[in-house]
Amino acid sequence: MTKKILIYTLLIIASLTFLYPFYWMVVASLAPESEIGSLTFLPSSFSWHSYTQMFSKIPIGKAFFNSMITATITTIGVITFSSMVGYALAKMEFRGRKAIFYIIIFTMTLPFQITLIPNYITMVKLGLVDTYAALILPFMLNAFAILMFRQAFMTIPQALIDAARIDGCSEIRIIFQVLFPNIIPTIVTVGILSFMNSWNEVLWPLIVIRDESLMTMPQMVTLFSVGGRSEAQLGVKLAAAVVLALPIMIAYGFFQKYFIQSMASSGIKE
Repeated sequence: MTKKILIYTLLIIASLTFLYPFYWMVVASLAPESEIGSLTFLPSSFSWHSYTQMFSKIPIGKAFFNSMITATITTIGVITFSSMVGYALAKMEFRGRKAIFYIIIFTMTLPFQITLIPNYITMVKLGLVDTYAALILPFMLNAFAILMFRQAFMTIPQALIDAARIDGCSEIRIIFQVLFPNIIPTIVTVGILSFMNSWNEVLWPLIVIRDESLMTMPQMVTLFSVGGRSEAQLGVKLAAAVVLALPIMIAYGFFQKYFIQSMASSGIKE
């Protein structure tokens, strides 16, 4: 009993340690500017002033739309193409399958900055700078998503796939009509992570987007915070950070059951 109390106490402390910065960010964005630095649990009064200032200083609505379009299309692309690669690696026999799998695993160890310049040169050569395509195309295939789908497909009995083939289903129909309903947690997990990664990306949009009407929310918030438009008002910066984090928090709140289920059941299988 004492051990259980100790474990729950430590878990509560750890949870508060992670949650308090988010709580403070939200509360501070609603507090008077003079009280933000004091780190009080509750301010003397609440106000939407920081949010109204933020909306008046930057086109946050257009940036939100750009981020939503970019993240949504990227997520759909990742789920579609990564599932196809994962299916080939899990259920199709061909020479070099294991070598390709290990190469994909290896690419997960490489930071995105290594491919930054080649990707940028490619976008310039294709004339895609300052377009939505420049924000979407480099991220429509994801090594981690391929790994997740491969592991999910390996848990599905081969007999189900053979039966679908006997019924005349093509490989594409097998993936999206037969197998997808059986791996919903994996699809949701890949979707959340892909959406989150695309939504939070800052460095790549800063490089390929210069037109303000095409800027994403993280890019706009970053330029807003360091570019002088916030006029050194910490409350306005925090308000922008809250608006930026809100969609991810809402998405995770709705789909956390599937997310935890998939992460708990995934594993590397040969």
